[in-house]
Amino acid sequence: MWPGTLECVFRLNRLVACEEGQDLVEYGFVIALIGLFLVASTHSFAILLTTALNNLASAFISYLA
Repeated sequence: MWPGTLECVFRLNRLVACEEGQDLVEYGFVIALIGLFLVASTHSFAILLTTALNNLASAFISYLA
């Protein structure tokens, strides 16, 4: 065996068993899901708003004509 191999194995085992950064990763996933939802809902809202403003403009033009 190479010198320090067991020490590397023990450090690797501790690293795998360590849960210190787990909360940070979970918060990252939650923030990513919220961002994805906001992007999807913003796109839908933009389509609805464009349709409403186009209908309003058409009604206004037909009222003036």
